[in-house]
Amino acid sequence: MQQDEIHQQVVAAIQSVIGPEHRITAETNILRDLSLDSVAVMDVILHIETQFDTMIPMNQFAEIQTVGDLTQVIIASKKIA
Repeated sequence: MQQDEIHQQVVAAIQSVIGPEHRITAETNILRDLSLDSVAVMDVILHIETQFDTMIPMNQFAEIQTVGDLTQVIIASKKIA
């Protein structure tokens, strides 16, 4: 799976949780730009973990600020899985 394809799937997963009205790019800040609270962020993460059949370690959550960061974490998790 290519990085662009993974990014598109991450965006689709986020939109399935928060709705399609947000324009989401790799630079979109998950908390600030999408106005998500911690519960909504966890819902997004759980949805993405299920979709990609992977686990994102809790210690990496603080490193994930943008959608691009989340995409890179998914790519990294799939390489080690």
